[in-house]
Amino acid sequence: MKRLIVPALLLAGMAGLASGGLSAQARPQTQAPAPAPAPAPAAAAAAPANKAANGKRIAVQGEVSRSSFQNGPVGRIVRTEFAAHPATQDPTRLVTSANLTAWGKELSNWSKWGATDQKGTLNLITAQKTIEAAALVRDGRVATLASFLGTHKFKQAVDTWTDVPARWWPINFSAEGQVSANDAIAFGVHDGIVTHMTALCHYWGLRADPSRVPEYGPWGATGPNYAHQNSVFYNGYNFWVDENGCAALGIDRMGLAYTTRGVLYDMPLLKQVDWLDPTTPIFVEDLEEWERFANVKAGQGDVMIVRTGRYAQRAKEGPWYFDRGGAGLHASVVPWLKARNLAALAGDGLNDVQPSGVAGSPRPIHQMSIVILGMPLINNAYPEDAAKIAQELKRWEFQVSWKNFDIPNGSGSPWNAVAVF
Repeated sequence: MKRLIVPALLLAGMAGLASGGLSAQARPQTQAPAPAPAPAPAAAAAAPANKAANGKRIAVQGEVSRSSFQNGPVGRIVRTEFAAHPATQDPTRLVTSANLTAWGKELSNWSKWGATDQKGTLNLITAQKTIEAAALVRDGRVATLASFLGTHKFKQAVDTWTDVPARWWPINFSAEGQVSANDAIAFGVHDGIVTHMTALCHYWGLRADPSRVPEYGPWGATGPNYAHQNSVFYNGYNFWVDENGCAALGIDRMGLAYTTRGVLYDMPLLKQVDWLDPTTPIFVEDLEEWERFANVKAGQGDVMIVRTGRYAQRAKEGPWYFDRGGAGLHASVVPWLKARNLAALAGDGLNDVQPSGVAGSPRPIHQMSIVILGMPLINNAYPEDAAKIAQELKRWEFQVSWKNFDIPNGSGSPWNAVAVF
């Protein structure tokens, strides 16, 4: 089947699209459909035999993970696979698809801000919240929270995904032949070295159970029409993406400029390590231990920023496939996130621990936050400079401000945020 090509800035990072003319209006439902009993997850495919890897191979919990091969615009890529951290399989912590289904009913924010809402938890950043955030500026110290192409000498196909290779090139001559100093860039919004906010159309679920990741793709055997008829976005909007982008819940419908309170959760500082090892899960008790240590707590309308030390490890050991093996929040944190009423959740990786350790749900923090809570995620945030200032001041709360790119029907936006202490 021919694959539809869409602008990189518009839909890179979303699932691929089928070819063909697609056009329909997304219509909201006022209530989430009652989830159907979750089917048993499909058996995992047999792992291919290990082959010599050109890229770095990382030992996790005493095991060297296998490598998979993927073809893309940058050629044949060897990708390292990681085993789920043993703690994610502890019976006292194990999260199953049945848990996600139950949470999908209990924790849903659908219709909380009206049947036609497209901003989700960003509604919690009120004028009063912004005024309160301004009062946190006391020292005049400013730090970027964003990473962008070239900032860390990105490595093609490791730091970046293979769907849209990142590129920068100088333009030294104008159309008239005059010498000039100019630049051009190309990148995917959901690229691995670009700090970005996900739009609420970036993830979707089954209509019968929105907590469930659809097991079909728009170009799969069942075809695009089946996918569109049986999938749903946050707040009951019909799932529909085509060559024009997202029919609903695009980044341009979520508000373009915000200022609120940011709260940093510095996990390596808490654990007295340089970084959390890849695949390390972060549990509720870790987050609450940090709150006692730092005497700070994220709450309603805040942006919670979780530092795992990804960039510190990368600076010392080089890039790795953090999308396959990265520290992050465990799925059991989802009810806690709901209770905190955050405006957004940011992490220096994917927010989800990878692998998730949840059968049938590779990124449950994404699935539950975006589709069920209507809470946008910020991936690849760069908290290193802010962490240094915060530790110096012994103050891990600050004003955070950003402006989203006005990408029509876009699945996300670069998040060029600054923290002001």
